[in-house]
Amino acid sequence: MTSEAAVSTPSPTSSSSTPAKRDYYWLRSFVAGGVAGCCAKTTIAPLDRVKILLQGQNPHYKHLGVFSTFMAVPKKEGVLGLYRGNGAMMVRIFPYGAIQFMAFDKYKKLLNKRIGISGHIHRLMAGSMAGMTAVICTYPLDVVRARLAFQVKGDQRYSGIIDVFRSIHRKEGASGFYRGLTPTLVGMAPYAGLSFFTFGTLKSQGLKHFPEQLGRPSSDNPDVLVLKTHINLLCGGVAGAFAQTVSYPLDVARRRMQLGTALPDSDKCGSPFKTLKYVYNTYGIKRGLYRGLSLNYIRCVPSQAMAFTTYEFMKQVLHLN
Repeated sequence: MTSEAAVSTPSPTSSSSTPAKRDYYWLRSFVAGGVAGCCAKTTIAPLDRVKILLQGQNPHYKHLGVFSTFMAVPKKEGVLGLYRGNGAMMVRIFPYGAIQFMAFDKYKKLLNKRIGISGHIHRLMAGSMAGMTAVICTYPLDVVRARLAFQVKGDQRYSGIIDVFRSIHRKEGASGFYRGLTPTLVGMAPYAGLSFFTFGTLKSQGLKHFPEQLGRPSSDNPDVLVLKTHINLLCGGVAGAFAQTVSYPLDVARRRMQLGTALPDSDKCGSPFKTLKYVYNTYGIKRGLYRGLSLNYIRCVPSQAMAFTTYEFMKQVLHLN
């Protein structure tokens, strides 16, 4: 029996495959990634809302910490307040997750076959490229979602997703939909790269050295060895925590730039460097650049664990192994 990490996924571009079959393969791959992304984000939607409120120094909650904000939001806005902006997130996250996972497989094969890069380094590079590709394709929806999540009940500027689109286009122009794109891409490169690299390395090394303890036969292909579910969750969580620690300050800069005119000090956040410098000088490291990091550990561990585990499960359901 061979570990999944050591076997290439059956190529959808083999000479024996027809164009229809190739399209069907990529459709299944797209769906697998989209479902994985939606499951992951739904799991941690309340934590995401609190993180955005803290990163943007929302005046209604800026005097509170992570857990006190988490308790205060339902009291002020109701339980559904924890899910404010989640509709826009679901609209964005399905194509985001689908593109990211599908692009990762594509870039990995490209780096290996066309450029000759293999081993652990091609996971790092392919993950970075896949993350940036997904961000560029779905970024306007992320901006809309951030604006909605930053609102507080009783102090709302937007009535819904369409209203945010219209308002940004009218007041800020097309460039408003891409505010904060640069720090997002800069932050996404190490985050996505390290996530895929860490998960892939833990998976391949685990199946190589401890196949009986950590692995089991794939449900769609008994000749392929995959990680057990709880090991998948563990590896995904470790990957998310490690990647988030490295890239978090850039995530803070990204959110503040995305919020734009929703912040009273938006004129101080015109570029990634200016934003990082302003946040550091005004709030410091702990309460500025790493504000909300403890919450991010709580959210990124289950999020990445769920994303990788769901994708591995969907690969078996849709016969992608």
